[in-house]
Amino acid sequence: MVVFPKAKINIGLWITSKREDGFHNIETIFYPVPLSDALEVVSSACETRNDSFRISGLDISTPESDNIIIKAIEVMRRNYTIPYLRIHLHKASPTGAGLGGGSSDAASMLKILRRMFSVGADEEELSAMALELGSDSPFFIRSEPSFAAGRGEKLSPLPWFLNGYYLVLVNPGVGISTAEAYQNCKPLQRSISLSSLVTNEIREWKNLLTNDFEEFAFSKIPLLGKIKEDLYSSGAFYSAMSGSGSTIYGIFAAKPELPSWLSEMIIFSGTLENRQG
Repeated sequence: MVVFPKAKINIGLWITSKREDGFHNIETIFYPVPLSDALEVVSSACETRNDSFRISGLDISTPESDNIIIKAIEVMRRNYTIPYLRIHLHKASPTGAGLGGGSSDAASMLKILRRMFSVGADEEELSAMALELGSDSPFFIRSEPSFAAGRGEKLSPLPWFLNGYYLVLVNPGVGISTAEAYQNCKPLQRSISLSSLVTNEIREWKNLLTNDFEEFAFSKIPLLGKIKEDLYSSGAFYSAMSGSGSTIYGIFAAKPELPSWLSEMIIFSGTLENRQG
């Protein structure tokens, strides 16, 4: 079976409080985007006592035994019988980019296993498994626009409100540690919910929607701020960093003319549709 785990962007990201379990409560909008990895899974045909795992595409610099896909299989095997597998992941979504690529891969593996081996887990159980793998992994079980609260696992579906807009994803090839990003951000309670602001006209988002990680990320990597400025200068209705970085995105009315230096860092460029697969 072959599937194509999609990435996401964050439209606004507020860190509202520090939790007793060490995590943070947030508010954000998760929105699926067409940038995707490719994940192939087949049952191992030969006698073996382990899984075979191969990675191509972008270098993710993680030992195969620590890959989140392998961890997803381990979580599923706690309660369900899953044979040994041959797995091939072709990585197109960069790591440390704020796009949820690893979390999407893990959620896709859980869904593949449920389908291939008639696992009796319902969507709620699958989401609980996904949460063990990453705070944003439950989002990728359904992968539809959602307002997210809590750690990111409390999801409320939203319409596909970016249909027809043109999206540009720019990544400078420098990753940002999510743990470090949280350590350098101060939680702040707001008097209004982020979910109420996204209903405003997209041209108004610039003055309404913020990503609390940007101040730290832009001070650490000033190039990120420059990318955002140039996306706005090129006509973006809205531009922001996704997640804890380091991808900056711009939302346009149509395909923009971008500075040549910026074009070299584009990892996706295209029109958004009602559904992204």
